[in-house]
Amino acid sequence: MFVKPPKADIGTQTRNVCFVPKADITAPKIDVVVENFAPGVMERAKLGYEKLSELNSRLIMCSISLAGQAGPLSDKPGFDYMGAAYAGIIDRGPAQLPIAIGDSATGVTAMAIGFALLHRERTGEGQYIDCSLLDTYFNMHEVNIPKCSLRGKQFQPPRMGSLHPDGGPTGVFRCRNNEFISIMVMPYQWLQMTKAMKMPELAEDIRFRNPRSRRDNNKALQTIIENWLAQFESREQAMAVLEAERVPCAPVFTLHETIAHPHLRERGTVRRVADHEIGEFDIPGLAAKFSRWAPRADVKADHLGEHNEEILRDMLKLSEADIRRLYLDKTIVRDPLLKRGDA
Repeated sequence: MFVKPPKADIGTQTRNVCFVPKADITAPKIDVVVENFAPGVMERAKLGYEKLSELNSRLIMCSISLAGQAGPLSDKPGFDYMGAAYAGIIDRGPAQLPIAIGDSATGVTAMAIGFALLHRERTGEGQYIDCSLLDTYFNMHEVNIPKCSLRGKQFQPPRMGSLHPDGGPTGVFRCRNNEFISIMVMPYQWLQMTKAMKMPELAEDIRFRNPRSRRDNNKALQTIIENWLAQFESREQAMAVLEAERVPCAPVFTLHETIAHPHLRERGTVRRVADHEIGEFDIPGLAAKFSRWAPRADVKADHLGEHNEEILRDMLKLSEADIRRLYLDKTIVRDPLLKRGDA
């Protein structure tokens, strides 16, 4: 989540044990704990699941880490790109993913919390969920895992550049004006593709007659398709011809084109928010659209520790003197942009 729903939060330093005794007050009032420290940090702070579940047996706790809470790699700290490297996503470099796919995808994996809550409603039992970047990335290999297992070292997912290794034709194809189209043709759609191109002879060409031959000759097929695309003044004209024959295709947008697209605006996939510090800007909206939960218009990102006093007074029943002491010994912290007279 890039902008979270309005909820109260507190900024704490987990290395400072002064705050730990308050767990016996807070834990019974909490439904879910999500943490992404390196494995062992929460346990050393006496805030691990074993400890917290003693205080609240209905608690759901989810830990997100590089490689999980157990196993030979579990003690390694790391970020998204380390998970991609260990998972074989970045194979035979040099290559670097420009966006943290695993971070977002593991967040989706952590939505298993919802199933744990459903289980709790049915049984009364809380539970612990262990999510890792490595596990999430590994699942993205899909069919390549059984291929590797069955074929042994003779199978290596090939590097194909802009083409998918399974032929199709599937890949990114160049049009005029340095624009590109993504095309994916399933075996049963091949005749539709040849009809759109007005090249029925391709269906009988020995190089392209079946999926395997198209896979083995997809470079030659790429050249034919790109020469055909070059006849059109724009990619939109080419797409209109393909779509008339129900050939799946899409323009390869720049990020600016995607953000400006009316479809994403209408669905709330691109959301416009306002911040009193930096003004209005766009963020990603929720990928899931709920029928009974309308997106809130007043979402904002709270400052670090913005609700410290509210939580400490109302939930933990601390006095102003106690709160001031927690600030002084840096047990709790807050964004310097926030003002507090005695902090």
